[in-house]
This record gives sequence, structure tokens and C-alpha cells, in this order.
Amino acid sequence: MPVDATPAQLPGPVTLQGRHGRIEKLIAQHAAPLWKVFAGHPAVWTYISTDGPFSDANEFAAFIAKRAAATDPYAYAIIDNNGQAVGYFTLMEIRPAMRVIEVGHVLYSPALQRTLLGTEAQYLLATYAFETLGYRRYEWKCNALNAPSWSAALRYGFVHEGVLRQHLIAKGRNRDNAYFSMLDSEWPQRKANFERWLAPENFAAEGRQIVSLRHLNGAPA
Repeated sequence: MPVDATPAQLPGPVTLQGRHGRIEKLIAQHAAPLWKVFAGHPAVWTYISTDGPFSDANEFAAFIAKRAAATDPYAYAIIDNNGQAVGYFTLMEIRPAMRVIEVGHVLYSPALQRTLLGTEAQYLLATYAFETLGYRRYEWKCNALNAPSWSAALRYGFVHEGVLRQHLIAKGRNRDNAYFSMLDSEWPQRKANFERWLAPENFAAEGRQIVSLRHLNGAPA
């Protein structure tokens, strides 16, 4: 199949606004508010292959400064409508010539987990990767033992492609990596599913969803 070989663009310091919050370039100054929501929750770092948990705010701030300065992974903070940083994620494994990019290092604090903003942030970043930057393959990978990440990938509309066995040694332990992808040809339907799920009319007065994103994307229950 012939493919447009024009390279995709590199990620940049954009601000992407949604209904429930926004994503913006991660900077060192995000460390203090992020520490407030991550401190006391070491479990969020369990499946992160190289970093965390952190013993104190200074150690964490040094890590955020390093993460903010990197170009691959390129990190974005997730900000709620109160202006509070509640998580971050990155675009990584960036291959513009092949038009392939991955969303990774997804760190959601308890304040962000299972919220509308948590899903909206994924929608905003995927839209940016496909429609602004011009990528044709959008990847997600996780430790094969990380059931919540695996489930989230399927809920968001990624397709499971397989498991690479003994792919990494992470914090002194074996890590098998599960790989998922979403293609530019699939994105229009995935985008429509995100937008249908995020629409205010998809939620009852008490905030209960009417149609699940998992159902819209045909993911197993």
C-alpha cells in the first residue's frame, strides 16, 4: 500500500484545552503541585520501569525537572479546571520519518483516576498526535502484569498486538511488555467514540455514564 512518506512533526509546547481541564507542557514548576497529589501513593509507580517511588519533595522535583527538559519522552502536565496539576503523560519513542509515536509514562494521581478529565486528556493528546503532528501509528505499551493499563488501552480503543517476553529488566525484575496500537485509519471512529462518551448528554444527573467508552470501542467488559 503506498504511504505518504512526509515526516511527521515533533511534539511541541502546546496547551490543549478541554471541557474538564487542559494539558500543557510539563515544566519544573509543576513539581510542587504534582507532589501534593502523588505523595503518599507509592503504588502509582509500581509498573513504571525506571522511576519512583520518591522519598521526598526534593527528590521528586529533581525528577520532574529532568522529565520536563527531555525531548523524548516529551512530557505534558494534566491540569484540572481548578488549575491543579493532577498527573502527567508523555509522547515518546518518537519516529517522525516512520510517523510512529507512543503515549507513555502515564502517571495519573488518585485525584485524576476514573475521572472525565482522565479520559479527556487521552482524547486531546491523541487528537494532537494524529491531526496536528501527522502520525499514522499511535502506540501504547505496558508491563504485561499491569492489568489496569492493559484494560485502559482497550477502553481507549487501542488494539492489542501481542506480548514481547523478557523485553526489559525493570528495577531488577523481569518485564514482559504488552503492545497496543491505534492507526490513523482507525482514528476517525475512535475520535467519534471519545466525543460521544464525553458528551454531557451521555451522563445522567448523578454523573452515571449512560453508554460506556468500553462498549463503544468494542472492548471486553
